[in-house]
Formats: sequence, C-alpha cells, structure tokens
Amino acid sequence: MKLALHWQILIALVLAAIMGSYSGMEGTILGLPWLSVYTFIGTLFLNALKMIVVPLVMSAIITGIANIGSNGGFGRMGMKTLTYYVATSFIAIMIGLVLVNVIQPGVTGNPPPMIEANAEVAQAVAGKSAGDVVDVFLRMIPTNIVDAAAQGQMLGLIFFSLLFGFFLTQIKGAGQKTMQNFWQGVFDIMMLLTGLIMKFAPLGVFGLVAASVAKTGFDQFENLALFFMTVVAALAIHFIIVMSLILRYVGGVKNPWLHYQAMAPALLTAFSTSSSSATLPISMNSLEKRAGVSNRVASFVLPLGATVNMDGTALYECVAAVFIAQLFGVELDFATQLLIVVVALTTSIGVAGIPSASLVAISIILVAVGLPAEAIGLLLVVDRLLDMMRTAVNIFSDSVGAVVIAKSEGEKGVLTQKNF
Repeated sequence: MKLALHWQILIALVLAAIMGSYSGMEGTILGLPWLSVYTFIGTLFLNALKMIVVPLVMSAIITGIANIGSNGGFGRMGMKTLTYYVATSFIAIMIGLVLVNVIQPGVTGNPPPMIEANAEVAQAVAGKSAGDVVDVFLRMIPTNIVDAAAQGQMLGLIFFSLLFGFFLTQIKGAGQKTMQNFWQGVFDIMMLLTGLIMKFAPLGVFGLVAASVAKTGFDQFENLALFFMTVVAALAIHFIIVMSLILRYVGGVKNPWLHYQAMAPALLTAFSTSSSSATLPISMNSLEKRAGVSNRVASFVLPLGATVNMDGTALYECVAAVFIAQLFGVELDFATQLLIVVVALTTSIGVAGIPSASLVAISIILVAVGLPAEAIGLLLVVDRLLDMMRTAVNIFSDSVGAVVIAKSEGEKGVLTQKNF
C-alpha cells in the first residue's frame, strides 16, 4: 500500500530523530561518519530544490501576468489588486514580527545550534545597516539578468519576470502566442520536475533533520514548540481578525462569517495539498458559485494571487528568520529587522504555489541578513503542518481580495445571501 507523501515525511522525521540521536556527531558506519552521510543526503535534496527555483519562479510569474493581461491588462483593476496584495502581506509580516519579538521563541537556556559558527554569524549580522535596505532595491534591477539568476539573486529575477510578463501582453501577433506557449510549457515542465523532486522529500528531510539532531540532540525541541505556537498565533490573528475586518469595512460584507463558509472547500483543499496552484480551480469555483463574485473579477484576481499574494508565507518567512537569529543569540537591530521585512515582502512574491517552496525563500532572507541558510533544516520538524496552515491563509487572502475588488468595481449582491 502506497503511503501519502506527508505520511512518508512524518516517518522520515521519526527515523531521523532516532538515528540522529543514536549516532550523534561521533558515530560512524564503515569508517564514514554518520553526520557526513546525513549532510550529503540533505544537501543533495536542497541542491535539487535550488536547481529548479529560477525557471520555476520565472515561468510562474510570466505566465500568470500574461494570462491576466489577456483578460484586460493591469489597468485600474490591476493596480487595485496589487495594492491590496502588498498591503495585506505587509500587515501579515508586521503581525509576525511583533509576536516573534514579544514571545521570543528562540531565546532559551539551551545551547544554540552549530556553536562553532556563532562568532561568524554575529559578526556578519552586526555589519548590516540601513544601507542594506537601499541595496535590496538596487538588486531589484540587475545589470545582467543571466548573472543574477546564476547568483541566485531572486529579487532582480522577480522584478524582471514581472516586467517581462506585462510587456508580453503588449505585443501582438504570432510572437505573443509563441512566447506565451513557451513559458507555459516551461512552467508545466517545472511543475512535473518539482513533483519528481518532492518524491524524494522524505529522504531529504531525513538527512537534514538527522544532521540537526546529531549536532544538537533534542535541546532545540522546546524552541521549536514555541516557534510553532508563535507562527500559529500570528496566522490566526491575520486569518480571523484582520481578514474579517477587511471583509466588513473594505469589502462591505455585513457578515464576514458567510465568506469563511463560502470558501470552506477551497480552505480544506489548500490545507490538505499545501499548494496554492492546486487549489486555484476550487478557489475560483467557490468564489463564483458560493461567494457571488463575478468571473471577470475572479479570473483576474485569483491567478495573480496564487503567484504574488502570499500573506501566510511572508509572515512565516519573517518569523522563521528572526527565530533562527534568536537561536544563534544574535541581536537584530531595527535596521536589520526592517531588512527582513523588505526581503520577506519581496521574496514572497516569487514563491511558487507548491508545498514547502517557502523554504528556499527563507534561505534567501537568511543569506541577506548574514545567517547560514543551512539552519532551515531546524524548521523541517514543524514545517509541513505550518505549510498547510499558511497555504490556507494565502488562498483565503486571495479570495478576500477578490471580494474587495468586486466591491470597488461596483458589483452588487456579493454575499448578500447564502449562495450555498
């Protein structure tokens, strides 16, 4: 009997905890340190994920923008939609930043992971200043897009892809069709390749977590529990309180609970699949048939949201970066935390709507503030469940955005009665 992927990953986590604890840093197999074996497996998996990031992000953004442009371009409704997405993502990030600084899940009496790197990490982060925020915006416009892609400079890649997708809608004739078909083909291939790599996720998770446990034992589990609760609390505030207020006072929905009911099928699908892309058809159906939003708005807002609106993901990235800094005992000043906010906001735009895609975005944030990207291995113990939760928040924010845009466009009868 074939096990579902999430069960395979769960079994891998248990085995990793057992093996990592058993072997420690001194254990060997055939004269080879177990830690080296774990590191090799984990690094191989991370390299495979990083390998597909550039073509996946580019094709997802370009095809998403091109498809939206074919329905009427950016125009007035496009600007409203993008403004909503940026605003809600910023609110989500600030909620996460406040909670992680108040709760401080990474601050305990336990020894930090990878102790030998602490001095280097502290020195790297200490060198960050307000000038690095300006540098983020400079990197948004790279001098060489190919070199930026090779160096993993995702901000420039995302900005270029947004422009490319927009101007793809401005050309006419066979050239437009050819380019659109090309990038759609690239996106379809990347999704298949991602599916193949995710089949090896249990092995990758095993290697990353076993290496972490071998280095730190179970000392970090207390921190992870606090981290988990911090993220859940922040997601709940955004999902229940912020979204309800937006529905009521911006979207004009007198009873926001009706929208939660209307989007229930999409929420459950998002929670089960952890994929915004896979949930998109159900989101559109729920929004049109149950929430009463027109196809004109739904077909414009939701595909763009599946690519660029990641409230839950942006929130998670911010909390994760600060949490890891706390684990290393690094004090983040205001300028550095502002840098995290900016990078989380911009990188969340390029996160593909697939399970665990945000791990790559988190690594970008860690590198931006001088923290080791390998530390994301610590998050994998709780990442799967949090991924399910933040995906549900992502698609719900998309649907709320559609209601807000529909209201601003003068549509009547959105959720005035139960349509289900």
